[in-house]
This record gives sequence, C-alpha cells and structure tokens, in this order.
Amino acid sequence: MNETRPQRVVTIGPMPPEKSAYALARYSRSPDSIRESLEWVKAHDSEKFLESFYFQYGHASIADLGHLALSFEGISELAASEVEDEQLWDGQARSSRYQDFSRCGVVVPPEFPEAEAGRYREAANALLAAYQRVHGEVFEMLREKLPRPAEMKPAAYERNLRARAFDVARYLLFWGVPTNVGQVTSIRTLERQIRRLKASEYRECRDLAGEIAEALARPPACVWYEGGEREPVAPTLARHVEADEYLRRTREELARWARQNLPPPAGVEVDDVDLIRAGDVPADIVATLLYPVTDRPYRELYELARGWSEARRREVLDLAVRHRGRRDDLLRAFRGGPYVFDLVLDIGAYRDLHRHRRCHQFRQAYSGRLGYAVPGPLQGTNLEAEYRRAMDAAFAAFRALPEPGSHYLLPFGARSRFLFKMDFAEAEYIAKLRSGVKGHFSYREVAWKMKQKMEEVEPELGRLIEATPPWVEEPLKR
Repeated sequence: MNETRPQRVVTIGPMPPEKSAYALARYSRSPDSIRESLEWVKAHDSEKFLESFYFQYGHASIADLGHLALSFEGISELAASEVEDEQLWDGQARSSRYQDFSRCGVVVPPEFPEAEAGRYREAANALLAAYQRVHGEVFEMLREKLPRPAEMKPAAYERNLRARAFDVARYLLFWGVPTNVGQVTSIRTLERQIRRLKASEYRECRDLAGEIAEALARPPACVWYEGGEREPVAPTLARHVEADEYLRRTREELARWARQNLPPPAGVEVDDVDLIRAGDVPADIVATLLYPVTDRPYRELYELARGWSEARRREVLDLAVRHRGRRDDLLRAFRGGPYVFDLVLDIGAYRDLHRHRRCHQFRQAYSGRLGYAVPGPLQGTNLEAEYRRAMDAAFAAFRALPEPGSHYLLPFGARSRFLFKMDFAEAEYIAKLRSGVKGHFSYREVAWKMKQKMEEVEPELGRLIEATPPWVEEPLKR
C-alpha cells in the first residue's frame, strides 16, 4: 500500500519584499498553510500592515522576513565602504585584484566647488597614471622573476601574474575611484543602512541614501521573469527613513566631550597589531565610544577609563544614550567581544578585513597623519622612488584640500587606525583565512600578527590557531 507523503518543504517564488514580510509574518500568527497565507496577502494591503505593526508598534522582527537585492553603480570606494558597514550584510564589491581601475575615471566629492574639484581631479589622475605604470612594470618584473611552470597554461599564468601586480599597484588607488556594489539585505537592515547614510559626514552618502529610498518607491529596474506585474519594491519603507539623529548628535557630543575633557596625549606607543582582553566592561564601552572621535590608541583610552571615577565614566555613558529614541538600538560601541584588536593598517587591507561580519568594527577619522605603507615587492627596487613621489604628491594635495572631501584622495596605501572586537572563533577564522598563501601580502602580515598576539595574551587558545607565516609564499597559486 503506497501512501503519499505530505509535502513538508514548500518553495516560494520571488515576491515583493514587503509582501513577503507580510505573508511570513501572518503565517506565524495563524493556523493557515503558507499557500493560504499567500492568498490572504494577495487580497489585503501589506503597506497598511507594515505601517501598523512594524513602524508604529515596533514589531521589528517582521522586517527581517522580507529581503531585497540592490546594486550601487559608479559610487566611490569611500561610499562603498560606508554602504557595507553593516553587520547583517551580504554582498560583493568590484575587485581591485582582478580588474584594471586605470581607465575608470574618478568620483569627485560633491562638496567641492569647481576650483577645488579641478585640483582634486589633477591629483587623482596623477595617481591613476602612476597606478598604471607601476602595474605594468611590476608585471614584467614578476614575469622575469617567476617563469611559467611547464604544467601551467599560459592564460592561467598571465592571470596570476596580473593579479599579483594589481596587489602592488592597488596601493596607488584611492577612496575616490568608482566601484560597483551588489547587496542582499533584509528590510530592517536596509532601513538602518539608509538612516545611517543620511547621517553621514559625506554628502555622497547622504545623497545615496535618498536615491535608495526613491528606488524603493518604484518597481524594480531589473526583473528575472518578464511579463509579470511590477509593483514598487518597498514603498512603505521608502516613506519611513529619516536620518539617524541619535547617531549623528551623539557622535558630535562625544567629540566635543573628548576635546574638553581628555588630558593631553600620553604618547602611548603600541604595536601596529595590538590586542587587549578587556575585562572591565564599562571602561571598554567608554573607550570604544571615544575611539572614533579621537586619534588615540584604544589601549590609552581603555587605561584612562579604568582609572576614572564612576561619575566620570557615567558622563560618557549618559551622553551615549541621551538622544536615543524609542526605536533606536544602542550604539555599536555597546557591543563587542572579549578580544579587542587595535590595528594600524593600510586602507587597502582594511577594505579586505572589513568584510568580516562576525565582529564589531570601528574606525578613526581619515587624517593621513600615520603616513603610508610601501609594498614589499617595491622596496629596494627602482620603482620605489617613483611610488614614493606619487604618494608624496597625493598626500600634499590631500592636505591642501578641505575635509571631508579631501578624504577621497587618500590612497589605499595610506595607513589609518581601526578597531575590531570579536570572540575567539572569529579571531581564529580571520587569522587562519587571511594568512593563507592566496591572500594579499598586507593583510597576511596582519593575520599572522593576530595569531602571535593571541598566543601572548591567551596562550591556551592561541596555540589552536593554524595560521600561515607570511614568509611562506606560493606566488603562482590562486
């Protein structure tokens, strides 16, 4: 006797994100099957449901049930890094390892009037010209140094050498080169992203936030199935995305408090990869709140906060919640992990490490004060002098232009300070993955030092990390 087994897994075809959220939310709140819930949604107003339950009553989990794909085309690398600064984010950006950026043009900061825009373009085009020259010469240098193995096909050999040459040349790229980003997020993450971008110091990001909201109010520009009904992507969300005033006002007030209350810098010197196991939780949160609005190492801020009275720490903590609204999450600084890595690294390496989402990341302002890195393959060669001339000229132009537009001219080789807070599992994952021979030499060095620091601070666990030393190389492996 054959019995038909009931279908327990039901696939659902593409739907407008808000209708998907409505259908799945109703499905969890009724005894109906998913098919019956979908039929219900077809006959009822999803916008009215979301207006009431998500935006008015604050049932935030509903917005996690609708996902949508967006692409950002021709935005600056700086804007791309700000777009991607979400923990619950999935996406990909244009690769600087496999694509030639020399003819892509530049994104001019919209803050600049014409005279400053002209000076910016001149400096930016000089960097792109140096990037193109360095890539070509490094490619020839590698061809001479690394002959093609007999078993390797010529096309694969060329691709590998060009990628390795781009690894060097990319130090001359800069925040103002255009790129493309594709992302898939939930409605809730997208709302947070838009609000954060609207509060950005960069006008490009603020403008981009407005364009996202406008796009959500329209039917999708690209569809897989032709002929079907086209509905607006997320019209309710488009009406409810104001700037994150909690974030903006708190950032301003923390910066003012730091200027008025912090003692003169103590001149604390720390390694480029510094690790602290932060056991004093209030002091850790205070130090993390102050980190992005100062140029001091985390270690200095943490030790200061540990030595302060409870009343002094409370001043900072109270500032961090003063402007919090009913629907605002606590600032990211209240989250973290037991291991705090304070990293001084080049911006190109940061763009790669920024992809790691199972940690909490913070950055200090792009000031250029930490100088720039010289890629190892150029050191001691005739190309090093040309590279330094190009970087010095870019830094001079950067300093002559007003902020924040000047940030667009910072090359990827510029060094800056970043904070990564994580648990051991993420530290192990980053150190193991990013130290591998296929990786870029800059972040390989960082990943190896992360392992070494973990062995110093937490030897019982550090010994478990299987990282590859940076002197182990397989340059033709991809």
